[in-house]
Amino acid sequence: MLVVNTQEIEGNEVTENLGLVRGNTIRARHIGNDIVAGLRNIVGGEVKEYTKMISEAREESLKRMIEEAEDLNADAILNVRFTTSQVMGGAAEILVYGTAVKMKKKNK
Repeated sequence: MLVVNTQEIEGNEVTENLGLVRGNTIRARHIGNDIVAGLRNIVGGEVKEYTKMISEAREESLKRMIEEAEDLNADAILNVRFTTSQVMGGAAEILVYGTAVKMKKKNK
């Protein structure tokens, strides 16, 4: 499955637009991570526990979007975008979305 943030893939043409596909997940902070993050906030530096949590959430959302596109028998997902929003105190949603398409190689 090709997943790109562009509107086209060089050398290919869209033969069918299958529509919007998306994947999301909501992750909540962990009290243990909050304690470590609080200490890092005092001394500075990257909060690696949260970086890891958000990275895992992004991968899970991406996986879910790809599964949705595969269910449509898509060849690619174009114009992919990520967004994040706070759902409640201590919980964030990662949403990824794009356009599922069927493609074929262009004749030269």
